[in-house]
Amino acid sequence: MDKDAPQDKHSDLNERKAKLLRQGEFYRVGIVHAKAQVKQGMRPEQLFHSALEHATWAVRSRIDGLLKPRGMNVSSVMPYAISIIGFLTRRRLLKPALGVGAAVAALAWYLQRRRAQLVH
Repeated sequence: MDKDAPQDKHSDLNERKAKLLRQGEFYRVGIVHAKAQVKQGMRPEQLFHSALEHATWAVRSRIDGLLKPRGMNVSSVMPYAISIIGFLTRRRLLKPALGVGAAVAALAWYLQRRRAQLVH
């Protein structure tokens, strides 16, 4: 058994050394990958894409928050909205429809504000 002990110790050291070398290689590959990601992320078109994605997400989450109490979400409403927008653009009624929508939104805001003042 005494003869096997130095051999086991030597093989354990070789295994540990191989493991450390593999870990070092994975670490270096991770560093190179992280540098490439940072370089890619700093390109102007990537920055614009990220900003646009963030703005889209913010608008969608806001609309989802407004529709949630009614049991709807953006995904279920979008097909109808796209159909209506397509119809309005074909008939060249988009600008008048936006004006009417803005007027209705202003009226709703005024009525909601007035109701809140009457309650308090």
